[in-house]
Amino acid sequence: MEKPSFKDAFKFWLKLGFISFGGPAGQIAIMHEYLVEKRKWISDSRFLHALNYCMILPGPEAQQLATYIGWLLHGTLGGLTAGILFILPSLFILLGLSIVYVYFGKLLWVAALFYGLKPAVIAIVVLALIKIGKKSLLSPFHYVVAGASFVCIFFFNIPFPLIIVGAILIGFTGKELVPTFFKNSVSNEASLEKEQSYYINHFSPPITKGLTITSVVGKVMIGIVLWFIPILLFNILSVDLKFWYNLSEFFTKAAFVTFGGAYSVLPYVAQVSVEKFQWLSAYEMIDGLALGETTPGPLIMVLVFVGFMAGYHHHNGSLAFGTLGLVTTAFYTFLPCFLFILVGAPWVERTKDNRNLKVVLSIVTAAVVGVILNLTIYLGKAVLFPRGLGDPDWFSIIWIITSLVVLYKYKFNMILWILISAMTGLAYQFIINS
Repeated sequence: MEKPSFKDAFKFWLKLGFISFGGPAGQIAIMHEYLVEKRKWISDSRFLHALNYCMILPGPEAQQLATYIGWLLHGTLGGLTAGILFILPSLFILLGLSIVYVYFGKLLWVAALFYGLKPAVIAIVVLALIKIGKKSLLSPFHYVVAGASFVCIFFFNIPFPLIIVGAILIGFTGKELVPTFFKNSVSNEASLEKEQSYYINHFSPPITKGLTITSVVGKVMIGIVLWFIPILLFNILSVDLKFWYNLSEFFTKAAFVTFGGAYSVLPYVAQVSVEKFQWLSAYEMIDGLALGETTPGPLIMVLVFVGFMAGYHHHNGSLAFGTLGLVTTAFYTFLPCFLFILVGAPWVERTKDNRNLKVVLSIVTAAVVGVILNLTIYLGKAVLFPRGLGDPDWFSIIWIITSLVVLYKYKFNMILWILISAMTGLAYQFIINS
């Protein structure tokens, strides 16, 4: 497999930014479908190795995974391109919807457009769960870990970071105490024979660029300088530095505590932005969450809606300041995400041939399967039973089954099916409401 050109990679990352629906599980499924199965740019083993690292970081793991793989393909420029294009379409879409929101206040057409999309996304997540499970559950013990992970998060609401920490501890102690449980913890030799068909594979030479302390310090310093540049500009151009500083500082903090996905940080963001700063109302916060769930990109993009409303309200209904608030929020939310990857990825790549670490990471991957199962049930419940368990949404049930058959059995084009699903939902809502 030859190295993909930067042009081809650019086209894919741009396309991904427009079709990355379904939260992290759906987005990871789409990347796996195209990068591993169709394009063969990266093998399963390297894809999961990168995913393991991204899952233990604060921030949106799917966006960071795209940045990581972009970096593997084309260095720093590739990582920046993949990460930026992952969020850029969503940023513009949310800006447009935010402007529509403050002018009209009702977003019924948005809900109708995505009514058919949501069950299709559930089907994509289910297929991702099956594919990742087949690749990562390599022994009976892995199934036990995945099951325990699901029980912990579904029944006992144990935070996701603690589950990952527990999986790491099990991996390190278990491989010493009961090594027989881990004899199949790394992909078997038969599967390694397939690695050669991928551009980035198990046998690819390690990337050594960026493995020096000087390089790490340099990247961190660049990140610090980038953090201060908007603050300095606000100080020069704005008469209300306190507002912009509070906005920048708050969303930087939010970026560093986003462990386990956007749902873990949204209660904190809602409490502070609504009750402390009063940037928006609780009702507007709920509407923002609805927007974030029905647009492409990571769910954490709902934060840019908060930033838009903050700038809009604080400056007496100014769309210009609302837009500036949205851009500022996006900058400070995602700046740490890029630093985590561009600084940490070279060091993570250094561990790809460490067998003991692979054993531990295989346990982490198994735990992640349990977490994805929980997310699948969580999202599925919201889509299939929006009005309660006793009142199922039959359209969604039928469309999930249809999507599973079309995508799994007939290998229908995922992008085209997403568009068909969206238009079907819009048509269905128009018919029943007319």
